[in-house]
Amino acid sequence: MPMLDDAALDQIFRTARTYNGYTDATVSRDDVRAIWDLMKWAPTSANQMPARMIWCTTDAAKAKLADCVSAQNAPKILKAPVSVIIGMDRDFHEHLPTLFPHVDAKAWFDGNAELRAASAFRNSSLQGAYFIIAARALGLDMGPMSGFDGGKIDTAFFAETPSVTVNFISTLGHGDPATIFDRSPRPDFETFNTIV
Repeated sequence: MPMLDDAALDQIFRTARTYNGYTDATVSRDDVRAIWDLMKWAPTSANQMPARMIWCTTDAAKAKLADCVSAQNAPKILKAPVSVIIGMDRDFHEHLPTLFPHVDAKAWFDGNAELRAASAFRNSSLQGAYFIIAARALGLDMGPMSGFDGGKIDTAFFAETPSVTVNFISTLGHGDPATIFDRSPRPDFETFNTIV
């Protein structure tokens, strides 16, 4: 497999930034679908795919989400073209006969709520990272965030699917450079890594 060139690596990682605000450029439903259609190919354990994404594109949906977040984050959500809830389904195993058909992977999780919860969190977090990479690869920017009341989000958006809870949220659009500050430091390899 050939290595990506420097321009692609810059766009996805080195010069990409987390944005607090966006230009007036729109994000279409086709853009949203394109992100999913790219990120769905990335790996999760046993192809579990526990992430459940809610893409808030209307003013009403964004206002509903903004009511569940900190005072600092609410304006970001209201002004963004799209705000995304990355949820995690603790009953993801019900889909494994379709998503991982060559073994009875569902049986690994039947009757084990603790294992399902840990796996849903781990793999939906991976999918959230793939969302970031896919959006950047497609020329979009985002602002992933904590700073929300998870219980309120679950009640507001997942009441009909109680096995799903929020993992994290993000804004999405075409980033406005005026809304970012100087880049925070990134350590060299030796600071946090050990080769054994």
